[in-house]
Amino acid sequence: MPRAGESGTGGNVRYAVLGCGTTGYHVALELAARKESVLVCDIDESRVRELREQKFDAVRRDISDPGFLAGLPSFDVAFVLSGNNQVNTTAVRTLRQALPGTHIIARATDPLGAGQLGSAGADLVLYPQQVVARAAIHQADKAHAGGLARKLHSLLAGWEGTLAIVTHNNPDPDAIGSAMALAAIAKSANPQKLKCRIFYDGIIGHQENRTMVNLLDIRMEKLDPEAIQDCSYIALVDSPGPGMNNSLSPRTRVSIIIDHHKDGHGQDSAAFSDIRPGMGATASIISQYLQELDIPVDKNVATGLFYGIRSDTREFRRNVTPQDLANAAFLLPLTDGDILDQIMSPSLSQETLDVLGNAIKNRHIQSGYLFSNVGYVHNRDSLPQAADLLISLEGVNTALVYGITDDAIVISARNRDIRLHIGNVLEEAFGDIGDAGGHPNMAAATIPLSYFRRVRNKEGLLALVMDPLIRRFMGLVGLEAEEGHEV
Repeated sequence: MPRAGESGTGGNVRYAVLGCGTTGYHVALELAARKESVLVCDIDESRVRELREQKFDAVRRDISDPGFLAGLPSFDVAFVLSGNNQVNTTAVRTLRQALPGTHIIARATDPLGAGQLGSAGADLVLYPQQVVARAAIHQADKAHAGGLARKLHSLLAGWEGTLAIVTHNNPDPDAIGSAMALAAIAKSANPQKLKCRIFYDGIIGHQENRTMVNLLDIRMEKLDPEAIQDCSYIALVDSPGPGMNNSLSPRTRVSIIIDHHKDGHGQDSAAFSDIRPGMGATASIISQYLQELDIPVDKNVATGLFYGIRSDTREFRRNVTPQDLANAAFLLPLTDGDILDQIMSPSLSQETLDVLGNAIKNRHIQSGYLFSNVGYVHNRDSLPQAADLLISLEGVNTALVYGITDDAIVISARNRDIRLHIGNVLEEAFGDIGDAGGHPNMAAATIPLSYFRRVRNKEGLLALVMDPLIRRFMGLVGLEAEEGHEV
C-alpha cells in the first residue's frame, strides 16, 4: 500500500481514519477488508509503525494541530475517531475549513461532545455507547421476532381444521395484505390439514382497497357468526382483541393475535400473540415472519404486504421505523409492479367525488383546526379520503371530517400538529359512546345509531348529535366554540 503523498489514486484516497485507537483500528480493518483505499493517521509513532507492518498506509499526525493535513493526499470521507472530544472537535473544524467537500464522521465520548462536534461541522456524530445499545436492541428484537415466527409456524403445522382470519371492520390495505400473508404462511406450514378463510365486517369501500382485493385475487367473506362457529381456530390481524374494531363478541376465544396497535384484551389467552405498537404496520410484522421462516413469497403476497406497509405509514412518512423500511425493501423486488401501479392509481367513484366536494364546500377552519360535515354517505371510506385532502390545505394542522351512514355516525381525522395525539383525543371525546382511537396523525371514530333509535331523519340527527360532540372535542384541544357558527 502506498505511503501518504504517494497514493496510487492520483493523490486521493477514498477514506481517512484520523485517530486510530480501538475504534479507529476496527474501522480501518473493515475498510481494508472491503478493498477500499484508506489513509490512517495517529499521534503515536509506535502505533503508526505497527499499522505499517500490517500494510496500512499510515502516517504520524497530531490531528489537534491545524496544520496536520500538510503533505497528505485528499480524501472523500474522514473518520475522526480519537478518544478525546476536544481533539476531535478541533480536527473537524480543520477538515471543514480545508476540505469543505469531505464527508466527516466523528466520534463523541459523551452527549455534550456530540453537540460540539455537530456544531463544528461533522456530518454524522457517533456516540459508541449509543451505537452499541441500539445494535444490541436490534439483535435482541431480531432474535425475538425469529422465535415468534418459529412458534407461529409450529402452531399452524400442528393444527387441523379451518383457521378463520378476521380483519378489523372496513379493512384497509394493511389488514387485507396481512390476512392474505397469514393464510400463505398457514398453507406453507400445513397444506394438507389446515384451511384458511378470511373474514371482515363493514365494507371494502376505498377504491384502492377494492382494487387491491380484486387484482390480487383475495377471497374475503362477510363475517357471519355461524361461519365463525364452524371454524376450528380464529386469528385476528391488525386488531388487538375480540370486539375491538371487529364484530366478534369480546368474549370470543381467539388463537392468534397479530397487530401493531396498543394492547387490547384476549392476548393472554391466545395461543400466539404478537402486538408491537412500535411498528408502522401489521404487514411489516408478518413480512418478518416470512423472512425468518425463509418461506418463498408469492408476487401477490409481496404486493399486498408492501402496499400495506406503504399505506399505513403514509408512504413511509408516518410512524415508520428502520425495520419497516427494511421489510419494505425486502418485499419491493418481489412485487408485481403493474398491479402495484393499478392499486396506487385507482379510478374515483362518483360518490367519492361528491363527498370530496361536500367536504371542501362545508369546511370550517378555526385556529388551524378544520371541521367538515359531508352529510349522508353510502361509502364510509370516502371520509378518510376527504380528510387526506383537507389536511393538505394551507393553514390546516388538524382535520375532522364526519358524516352519517345507514347504521352509524363516522368520523375521520388527520393531524400534523406534533403536540397533539389525535387518536387519544378522539378516544377521549367519543370512546364512551362508540369505537374511537388511532395514531398521533391518523384516527377514526364510529358512533352506532342504536343510541338514537327515536330519531328518524338522519341528516337532522347528524346536526343534532355532532354539535355537542364537536364542542366536546374543541374543549379537549383548547378551542373555544365560535358564537353563531354551526359546527
